[in-house]
Amino acid sequence: MNAEHTPEQVVKSGRSPGSSQMHFRQVPLPITPLIGREHEVQEACILLRNPEVHLLTITGPGGIGKTRLALQVASDVQWDFTDGYSFVALAHLTAPHQVALTIAQALGLRESKRREPFERLRTFLYKKHLLLLLDNFEQVLAAVPLLPELLSNCPQLKILVTSRAVLRVQGEYELLVPQLPVPDLQQFLTPESIMQYGAVALFVQRAQAIQHDFRVTEENAHDIAAICARLDGLPLAIELAAAHIKLLPPRLLLSRLEKPLDVLTRGGPDLPARHQTLRDTIAWSYDLLSPEEQQAFRRLSVFVGGSTLEAAEAVCASPGGEASPVVDVVASLLDKSLLQQVKHESEELRLVMSETIREYSLERLATSGELESTRHAHATYYLELAEKAVPASLDMHRRIWLEELERERDNLNAALHWLLERKDVEAALRLASALQQFWFLRGSLHEGSSFLERALAASKEDNISPSSSFSGLTAREVDVLRLLANGLTNNQIAERLVISSKTVNIHVASIYKKLEITSRTAATRFAIEHGFL
Repeated sequence: MNAEHTPEQVVKSGRSPGSSQMHFRQVPLPITPLIGREHEVQEACILLRNPEVHLLTITGPGGIGKTRLALQVASDVQWDFTDGYSFVALAHLTAPHQVALTIAQALGLRESKRREPFERLRTFLYKKHLLLLLDNFEQVLAAVPLLPELLSNCPQLKILVTSRAVLRVQGEYELLVPQLPVPDLQQFLTPESIMQYGAVALFVQRAQAIQHDFRVTEENAHDIAAICARLDGLPLAIELAAAHIKLLPPRLLLSRLEKPLDVLTRGGPDLPARHQTLRDTIAWSYDLLSPEEQQAFRRLSVFVGGSTLEAAEAVCASPGGEASPVVDVVASLLDKSLLQQVKHESEELRLVMSETIREYSLERLATSGELESTRHAHATYYLELAEKAVPASLDMHRRIWLEELERERDNLNAALHWLLERKDVEAALRLASALQQFWFLRGSLHEGSSFLERALAASKEDNISPSSSFSGLTAREVDVLRLLANGLTNNQIAERLVISSKTVNIHVASIYKKLEITSRTAATRFAIEHGFL
């Protein structure tokens, strides 16, 4: 045994007496079974048993279960390593230069004023046949060069890393942890059928730990499946949701998950701070991004159902073109597990955000002051896309054109909604007109006529703007007046216009003052008499 390692610092593994294998630090042993990860565990074990693989990085977004998976993998392959495996937690580190020292401490090496931590590591690990498990490497990525250097000096060493970001070093193998499978809500669902899905099995396990008599029944099966689908099959989100099961049965829980970030806030005391709420988990990743990456991450949230790279470039491009190319920033977000690439049936690759991550991104976009300009860029892109497709609808490329617009249906609808909300009547009419042939060929005449009617109604509303100018009302005050006259409360008006109740109160007071009235009744009478309704 190396002189720098003392016997009392070695923790024996739970093997038969006489085994030479040992652990160098007591690892955090999971107390619950790993659910729905059989394929990923098998794949990781195969890779680590491959003589050519010395560095395996388990990647995925926060809350996907990378640490839990890695611990299972290390446990399963420990018999293949003469000196066992050692777990090293890195989440608490604040600087890359602390990595070597932290690993040395985990291995029980004594500090030395004469030798640097890396030198002590290299000497100690030179002849060790060991699996080194480094957990949460994403916040110390600048220390990545340490790993290949260590591996090149220690021929029998293998390193298993968990990270929200790919390391991008030579010799690295990556295993991306996917979301847990969720049921298809369009299918007929039974208690037996949904329990075959990992996300449901995890939810039920966690729910039963809190409420022992919890069962999947014919009545709650669809609600449970919908909860798991709404949470994108994200293990942490599912666990946080299940924590509410004693107070909220599945149907009530599902109704509250329209905004999961506001509900999933009950992490247990054993969870790290970054996993106490779903918002904390995503914020951990967001805070590690560069300013350029943060901006692109925020702007990509305006896409509904994902986007092409071309669309992302149009919406995320910075004026002046001095920043890094959007393609590079997008690639970095993919590496950091905040975006996913999904291949469509047409072989087209689309950039997709999970709904929980997108909700957080939209919040950031709203508070950044960039929401207006980003949605304008989004609507402009899809208006141009639709108008370019009009000639193609009349020639041999009709099928390709239809498929492209079908893939972008959600984004096209979002663009139309925004243009109508903004009272950009001309652009809304142009977009609706460009999509008429698409709606007709796709059998969506009702959807199309609804948008056209709203656009035409908005056009007519422009004609009453002499009606508002003589009273001195602003465009926003006209919006408030209409809703007020329709019987909405101030809080309901705030929710409809996506503004604060305080702002609504200010608008109402201004309307009363300008119209020289003192009641809602008088405001309603004015709105009717002057054609605002």
